Amino acid sequence: MRVLAVNDDLPIRTFEPVHSGKVRAVYWLSEADNRRLIRERQYPIPETAELAVMVISDRLSAFECMWRAEGGLDGVPGKGAALNAISGHWFEAFKKAGLARSHILETPHPLVWIVQRAKPVMIEAIARQYITGSMWRAYEQGDRRFCGVRLPDGLVRDQRLDSLLITPSTKGVMSGIPGVPEVDDVNVSQAILKTHWAAFKFREQEDVEHYARLLASGFSLIETALAGVNQIFVDTKFEFGYAQNRDGTEELIYMDEVGTPDSSRIWDGDAFARGDVVENSKEGFRQALLNFAADPDVLLNKSRMDERLAFARNTVLPTQMMLDVSKTYVGVAERIMGEKLDVSDDPRTEIIQVLRDNFDIIDPQ
Repeated sequence: MRVLAVNDDLPIRTFEPVHSGKVRAVYWLSEADNRRLIRERQYPIPETAELAVMVISDRLSAFECMWRAEGGLDGVPGKGAALNAISGHWFEAFKKAGLARSHILETPHPLVWIVQRAKPVMIEAIARQYITGSMWRAYEQGDRRFCGVRLPDGLVRDQRLDSLLITPSTKGVMSGIPGVPEVDDVNVSQAILKTHWAAFKFREQEDVEHYARLLASGFSLIETALAGVNQIFVDTKFEFGYAQNRDGTEELIYMDEVGTPDSSRIWDGDAFARGDVVENSKEGFRQALLNFAADPDVLLNKSRMDERLAFARNTVLPTQMMLDVSKTYVGVAERIMGEKLDVSDDPRTEIIQVLRDNFDIIDPQ
């Protein structure tokens, strides 16, 4: 089974430099192609909207580094298809439930989305139903207040909270906001968001409560569905933005990915009932990395980032570590969808062909 490790060099006709993130590459299309595809594909958005082809890779990131394995395995087989399929499944469920739509307009290939450009809100919308991970470490050290919400004394690790806890954090460095340090990924309270809503790119103050409702409702929908396949939805990250609908009205929508093993913690229900925590998410790979590293502190201590990057660059992991991640991601996707995951044996060739034949956005090579 092949992996798609390089996804930012496809011959897609684009008018901006390709934006290459940790796992996704974004190709912004020309105005002419935008208008043509919106008409031809009958997308429910104005013809003036901007479109992109978003291609997800099988690369694996953790602790802010990229990882590779023996045998030239520069990614996880099936990972990209699993993330796309899971996100698409939840986004469609959100829309059917009357919550909000997403930025995805079409999925022409298991590793590809056609998306509408959205204006992101500058927060990572995080929801927690259990006290674990970094939150537990802070609680254990005496912290009781998280994003303006006080937790009671006496909680134990991995305990279910009485109510869903929303703990947003900054998306990028925010400047000039009282009580918000000028660093990336710092927790903020709902009160701060309501006071400084414009700085966080909300269109109006009421949308701060609206995003929280969409987050809580989306979490509840996923939690209920996962419980039906004996999985526990522990915590997750959502992202939101604004995009125009067919009438030209800007609306708050879901974007990026949602409810995946990359953006969420998911625990096995049977194991948890026995008192054990079995991770069905990226957290399992993080723990495996910590066990593999001779000096785990290099992965946890941000003051040693140069050493961490060098360690990742010079480390070739055992193949089985990547295959274990593949088993987890593909297994979660197939449980959620109730069907076998479509994983490509030649993703690059297939992507080029479908975008050439059905969208006419491939430049001649």
